[in-house]
Amino acid sequence: MPGDAWQQFANLRLLLTYQIASPGKKLNFMGNELAQGREWSEGRELDWSSLQLHWHEGVQRCSRDLNRLYRDTPALYELDFSHEGFAWIDCHDADQSILSFLRRDRNGGSVLCAFNFTPVLRQGYRVGCPSAGHWRELFNSDSAYYSGSNQGNGAGIESQPQPWMGMPHSLVITLPPLSGIILQIA
Repeated sequence: MPGDAWQQFANLRLLLTYQIASPGKKLNFMGNELAQGREWSEGRELDWSSLQLHWHEGVQRCSRDLNRLYRDTPALYELDFSHEGFAWIDCHDADQSILSFLRRDRNGGSVLCAFNFTPVLRQGYRVGCPSAGHWRELFNSDSAYYSGSNQGNGAGIESQPQPWMGMPHSLVITLPPLSGIILQIA
């Protein structure tokens, strides 16, 4: 993986977040949950000693919390194989390398997922949302708890009545570098 240690670990946390948020069933290879550097082998145990380094411990925490979020958030799994469970917000922002989409559950609940695939902090980024109100950050792969740089939307964001990208409302968010965030209306 290219880049320095910060970029490599941020990219892995971004990948894990994108994987959990995307439709379909999940597959992870042994060792990914702690950012093991060498390929897993059935002939030896995982590199548990790597957890003594904060980067690896951060990825382990990120993996654990993403698994819990997936388990506890029906919008991430209920309609995995139905077109009602997924909607693009923006898949055309190639200039800034940002993707955003909604995941929905059977009861009309949704989460908004946004991903920044560059090492550039994006502040004041507008993204469409389906509902008016206060949106809170359920997950941020850039959290200091995961050994990230701790940029984000900690206090939450109020939607604005400005339609955007085919949605009736919009949010102005901070998208941390090389990260994924998951928002839900409070």
